[in-house]
Amino acid sequence: MNLMSLLQSRVESNQPVKVGLIGAGKFGAMFLSQVPTIDGLSVTAIADLSPDNAKAACLSVGWSHELISRCHFTDDGEALCVRDDVEVVIEATGNPVAGTAHALTAIGHGKHLIMVNVEADVLAGAALAQRAQSAGVVYSMAYGDQPALIAEMVDWARASGFTVAAAGKGTRYLPAYHRVTPDDVWSHYGLSATEASEAGMNPQMFNSFLDGTKSAIEMAAVANACDLCIPEQGLKFPPCGVDDLADVLRPRDLGGVLDASETVEVVSSLNTDSTPVYRDLRWGVYVVLEAPNDYAAACFKQYGLNTDTTGQFAAQYKPFHFIGLELSVSVLNAALRLEPTGSTSVFRGDAVCIAKRDLNAGDTLDGEGGYTVWGKLMPATDSVSIGALPIGLAHAVKVTTAVKRGDVVRIEDVAIDESTTAMMLRREHEGLAS
Repeated sequence: MNLMSLLQSRVESNQPVKVGLIGAGKFGAMFLSQVPTIDGLSVTAIADLSPDNAKAACLSVGWSHELISRCHFTDDGEALCVRDDVEVVIEATGNPVAGTAHALTAIGHGKHLIMVNVEADVLAGAALAQRAQSAGVVYSMAYGDQPALIAEMVDWARASGFTVAAAGKGTRYLPAYHRVTPDDVWSHYGLSATEASEAGMNPQMFNSFLDGTKSAIEMAAVANACDLCIPEQGLKFPPCGVDDLADVLRPRDLGGVLDASETVEVVSSLNTDSTPVYRDLRWGVYVVLEAPNDYAAACFKQYGLNTDTTGQFAAQYKPFHFIGLELSVSVLNAALRLEPTGSTSVFRGDAVCIAKRDLNAGDTLDGEGGYTVWGKLMPATDSVSIGALPIGLAHAVKVTTAVKRGDVVRIEDVAIDESTTAMMLRREHEGLAS
């Protein structure tokens, strides 16, 4: 509750929090739009594959020409990570291989790291977090993105003395979505391809939200940050509105859908017949609490909480998230409090590749949201034991062994370079599976 007073001390001493941003896409641009209104927060460098596009993004979100002139623009993320005028690095590329490399460099040069790149975090976050701890720097989830907001709610629940029955988010989901490709994605969003193109919308990125991949990645990140369990057969995506969270997201032996308590799960905003769920949580996050005793359960009722039929379970939720508009909360927590807004601590959940169609030797995988694979949430111990290919390593990789549609793609089924930084960190990460 005192971030602004801590920041004011930096203002008074003329020592602003200095930030380097890697990736000036939508998330990064949303963050940049807020910077001019936060006295004491300074973006000193921005790295993007197109520095000119990054400058244009700054203009489009309201930066003055003077502010742009004081910022260094580059196409080299590694170089940004070693700059003396950068205290906190934001990794927002969305590329898991590049993200792990940038993270390793930033940590090695004593920079706090805000990992917007959830794909990189799920690929190798436990290894990166250990390295950050050894280096005495903060490795943090990005506030505003759903995993960090869920982690905050879980922390609040546990600090209040509750058991967390379930934690997660909402999304738009039907089982058929696992087979959707970029060719037919827009019909599910109610858009034409022309409308989407004119709005600058990337079909593969939007498809990763639809086909279940992004949900798998984000719930793996939450499980790894909060030490929560993974559903045995992957996410169930039960249709559920905010008024029914406590009834649906409780253990199966009590009438809910959970394999066990303390589990991540995603709820769908669509019923199985494609009709909309009443008071859905499509854009939001939730936590379901279990009362530790009958007195607490009685308080649930006395203070008007929606509970399950037993009165023992209640839910808290946020119906929205502000994405990059809230990212400065992570930056300031890292720089001023030396604390993350959620951080990977264990390797409990993985997002692994499932074949969308029959794959043949010689085919090339095209990563999340593409034509060839979708990402499924799997317990990390299972993933490691069968050698499953993480979705973060499925970009431009050649298939060497045929895989049937619906089967797990294994590392041994593709040609992969074990000498890369990403694979080195991945192997460290796998050694921490629990």
